[in-house]
Amino acid sequence: MKRILFVCIENANRSQMAEAFAHMYGGDKIEAFSAGSAPSGKINPKAIRFMAEVGYDLNRHASKSLDNIDGAFDAVVTMGCGDSCPWVPAKRREDWALPDPKHLDDDGYRVVRDDIANRVKKLLESL
Repeated sequence: MKRILFVCIENANRSQMAEAFAHMYGGDKIEAFSAGSAPSGKINPKAIRFMAEVGYDLNRHASKSLDNIDGAFDAVVTMGCGDSCPWVPAKRREDWALPDPKHLDDDGYRVVRDDIANRVKKLLESL
């Protein structure tokens, strides 16, 4: 089983969606996590709404701290938020440089969501 960690500062939008897509596309072959250096404590309602459009319920997720993450990973992916990620053992590291969808309109948010979906698919194929 491959382990992936998606990291963003608040762990409320991009990293949560990436974790969700990894669960959707990776099934039981992937162990996916997301976390942030300064977690907001809640998932952004927009992320919940726009993931529901693709059939995933983000209500079951929680905004988590990097302090609660342990173990080694096959891949650690930052979302382009300039997060100061502590050292997490990983075979591979990527930064996706995604815009923060928090203040985007609905169409803009969907563009970021769909970009994340495509990137997760490619990441899983490459692992």
